[in-house]
Amino acid sequence: MNESSRPTPWYRQLAAVLSSHVLLKSIGTPVFIGVFFGAYFYLLRHPAYPITVMPLILLDRLIGFQPGALPLYISLWVYVSLPPALLATRRELYAYATAMSATCLAGLAVFYFWPTAVPAPNIDWTQYPDVAFLKSMDASGNACPSLHAATAVFSGIWLHYLLRRFGAPPWIVVVNWAWCIGIVYSAVATRQHVAMDVLAGLMLGVPAATVSLRQRLHAGISGA
Repeated sequence: MNESSRPTPWYRQLAAVLSSHVLLKSIGTPVFIGVFFGAYFYLLRHPAYPITVMPLILLDRLIGFQPGALPLYISLWVYVSLPPALLATRRELYAYATAMSATCLAGLAVFYFWPTAVPAPNIDWTQYPDVAFLKSMDASGNACPSLHAATAVFSGIWLHYLLRRFGAPPWIVVVNWAWCIGIVYSAVATRQHVAMDVLAGLMLGVPAATVSLRQRLHAGISGA
């Protein structure tokens, strides 16, 4: 096999797509996140209906409070930026943004008609100022479904698909899923959510990602 017939290494394919539509990606992703947070915090501070406190289940007792999981929890905002960064065309980016928007809108609709909150844990937050600061911002409301879990698994499924298309080595795929699972775990470990919130988030994110990928393949949109 001569040099010209060899497939392009996966890392060069990633570099090529990362450099495409940089302005659109660098502006579009923060704007999307900002609009989402605007709607999220509005619903959090102005619930339209009485707030339901979510119950605890066995899984909540099995997962102890872990303040060290806070960096994983916050890393979601880096993680969800990766799939659009690895898309090559405007058509791909718009299709992805539409699918992610539909997922978030479904969660926000639930928050409007059924506002929820996690039960107050018996924890002295003064001992954990970093987690306390997060809770002062988020207030552990708009809990179910956990959009932290939903968007993490949505991104994880898309990243898995894109990495496989680029021919990335297995260890990169393992890192992707370890990061995704870590974010989902951190939602409970930081006590921002209870297990039922996370399970509901997975029930939202997994089908949304699967359907959006099937639509992408049916439409014949290329992966890189």
